[in-house]
Amino acid sequence: MSSTAISSTLPTSSFSGFGESDFKVFEIAGLEPRMDALITQVRPKLHQLGNELSGYLSQLCGEEIFPHVAKHARRKVNPPNDTWVAFANNKRGYKAYPHFQIGLWASHVFIQFAIIYECPSKQRFAERALKEISTIRKTIPSSYVWSKDHMVPTGLVHSELSKDELAELFTRLKTVKAAELTCGIHIGRHDALLADEAAFIAKAEQTFASVLPLYKLAMS
Repeated sequence: MSSTAISSTLPTSSFSGFGESDFKVFEIAGLEPRMDALITQVRPKLHQLGNELSGYLSQLCGEEIFPHVAKHARRKVNPPNDTWVAFANNKRGYKAYPHFQIGLWASHVFIQFAIIYECPSKQRFAERALKEISTIRKTIPSSYVWSKDHMVPTGLVHSELSKDELAELFTRLKTVKAAELTCGIHIGRHDALLADEAAFIAKAEQTFASVLPLYKLAMS
């Protein structure tokens, strides 16, 4: 599958890895200066990741997957503290659908599955996840991180959650209108993996495969 959603107008060069200059963008004060740096420094790399990984995800998921790079268009005053490329099965958007993400904060890169508050099927996913809680506990790798708010950089390590604590995350997703949930990995900004293009792509593919059961549960 060719990523027709972006290949005609966006860069097609290979992903070149993340470096210190990418993370330092988030130290720039002011909305316009930080957005200018994001657009010139980080966004091309997210487009590259979108080009490189949408085909893999299409094969993995058994359906066409489209990349969507965050534009932060709604921001009027506060500069973004993170940015990302999302992958969803809808060509026009991702927020209303279960999806995958790769992005970065000042402290780390994240690679994860996400179902955020705009998604109308999140309650149904939560109900299914509660029924499959034992299987989820076994299949998600111990080092993976859960978050109930995609707007904060920290999360809860899978191995440190009891069955009841994990169930609480799904219950909250089911009952709280603004609730959301992500699950994946964090890679620290100084980790050498980020500068190794091939190793990073392989890690992203491995992570997506590991959280695929969550995506399938959300889409079934």
